[in-house]
Amino acid sequence: MLDERFDSGELDRSVWVPWYLPHWSSRERSRATYEVGGGELRLSIPADQPLWAEGVHETPLRVSGIQSANYSGPAGSTTGGQPFLPDQRVLEEQGEFWGFTPVYGDIEIRMRGTITPRSMIAFWLSGIETIPGMSGEICVMEVFGTAPQAVGMGLHRFRDPRLTEDWATVTLPIDVTAFHTYGVSWRPGSLEFSVDGEVVKRVGQAPDYPVQLEIAVFDFPDRAHLVDGPVPVPELVVSHVSGRPFQ
Repeated sequence: MLDERFDSGELDRSVWVPWYLPHWSSRERSRATYEVGGGELRLSIPADQPLWAEGVHETPLRVSGIQSANYSGPAGSTTGGQPFLPDQRVLEEQGEFWGFTPVYGDIEIRMRGTITPRSMIAFWLSGIETIPGMSGEICVMEVFGTAPQAVGMGLHRFRDPRLTEDWATVTLPIDVTAFHTYGVSWRPGSLEFSVDGEVVKRVGQAPDYPVQLEIAVFDFPDRAHLVDGPVPVPELVVSHVSGRPFQ
């Protein structure tokens, strides 16, 4: 059971770590810029935030994110979640941390974002790849600033041979700069995705192994030409994350 309301003034380190896939980069270069207080988590990307996985990731990428688990094999091994290259090697070994790793249930987030055509916000549940095939991803929402009413959601199979890719954008009359609640009802063999309590997509398959929660805002510096004038700081504000088990 998770009922995170960010009202303690500090990130609850029994549930979250403030890094984004640090095994492919490092904890220092993947560290989130964030504030917690007043019932909100604020993730942002200031202009001086370093690139994530610089020299490894094909395009420049900056990210501030938190995740509810952390794990990898030793440096030089290929054991780590969400690789983006074939035979990718761990750069910095991570110890085991299992903060919140559900299997099935109702997962929701209430959030809003400030993004431009060079940034995006996302909330997803990714398989913990202690075994490589446990890699399926339940994408609850992702929105790029180039299409702020096209909400991406669905299932990515990645390296899970038992799953079939079923992901798409759903165009909704919403303003992502205002708070909305995005959720998934995850059951054996099915997923139902909702926005503000209304089901907007169904998938007739589902992972059957633990996942970690990931919440992040991204900046793509090579898309700077898409923005005229000063670039506002990309920001993701979260007021509530909940996870209720399936019984």
